[in-house]
Amino acid sequence: MLHAAYNDAQGVTAQFNLNLLARANRELGANFALDQFAHYAFYNAPRQRIEMHLVSRERQAVTVGGRRFELDEGESLHTENSTKFTVDGLRALAQRAGFRPGPVWTDPQRLFSVHWLHAPERTAP
Repeated sequence: MLHAAYNDAQGVTAQFNLNLLARANRELGANFALDQFAHYAFYNAPRQRIEMHLVSRERQAVTVGGRRFELDEGESLHTENSTKFTVDGLRALAQRAGFRPGPVWTDPQRLFSVHWLHAPERTAP
């Protein structure tokens, strides 16, 4: 299910990922050739996250912010991590960060959740 969501047949996620290079071209004066990169997304089970990459289709050189970078064919630019949590895992993480977990709403299959978290009490400076 996660693989299909991040590798959709319409190519929406690939376009989203490639937009990073388009923005770098516009905003940082980079010279990425978008057609020379392939979208690659996979679930990294040990880290419980989807990783998105852009993989160079050939050996090439790109310039970003006035610096030149050499990329080998098959070399990847790691563009995004999308961490996936269990309900219990997110509640534990929230507690470690100082939040007090409240109610949780899930879909019937418990694939998605919305969490109410109470912020830590603020002390006056």
